[in-house]
Amino acid sequence: MPPSPSGRRTAAALLTASLLVPLTACGGGTGGSGTGDGTPAKKKITVLAAASLTDVFQAAGATYEKTHPGTDVTFSFAGSQVLAAQVSQGAPADVLATANTETMDRVRDDTAEPVVFARNRLVIVTREGNPEDLDALEDLANPGLKVVLAAPEVPVGDYSEQILRRQDLRVEPVSRETDVRAVLSKVELGEADAGLVYQTDAATSPDTVDAVTVPDARNEIATYPVATLNSSEHAEAAQEFVDWLTGPEAQRILREAGFQKP
Repeated sequence: MPPSPSGRRTAAALLTASLLVPLTACGGGTGGSGTGDGTPAKKKITVLAAASLTDVFQAAGATYEKTHPGTDVTFSFAGSQVLAAQVSQGAPADVLATANTETMDRVRDDTAEPVVFARNRLVIVTREGNPEDLDALEDLANPGLKVVLAAPEVPVGDYSEQILRRQDLRVEPVSRETDVRAVLSKVELGEADAGLVYQTDAATSPDTVDAVTVPDARNEIATYPVATLNSSEHAEAAQEFVDWLTGPEAQRILREAGFQKP
């Protein structure tokens, strides 16, 4: 005799329940209390960070994972304006670190209260040996000099525009790039004679570029805020990382990379 409708429903329910058990047991190491074999679950956080933080955050992340066993930190680096757009579009992430407060302000509805963890300054970057013999901001306006800048919507591009505008200097760049690392790359490859970048970015390529100091009175201070995202599925782990960035260990790493105190 074929099973009754109620019998079929009961059997289907039992089959569904049997399939759900292994899925829960294998469920990710980010949300449960363990892996099923007694091993604590891994905490995994994704940090969206400004391109100028690439080297220092990779070093900081390695240190953080060593001192916080069981936590994996993944970074995604890009121009701050790109990262803010990703946050607005609901990109899955836990922490946002930008190279200016204005960009962070654009996504304040999506973040917790930001905290400043570092500052930076700009320098003129030239090809190795400074073949154009540049020594001041005014030299960027020299006829025939190929200058590359970041686009104005990029934090370093905005800082650059403020510096040049204050000195009443008209500079026509050969290109406007999407982040500071692209500006640096153009000079490294010889596609431009000079550009404006953060001093920490110039310091990452000492064998291929030279840096010309811009006096503080004519410079801009770049401010780096960080915040957890409201959409984070790992809010506690994300906040732990943000708190750590303002602590002595992370601040030592930032100082060694050339960043300044918040």
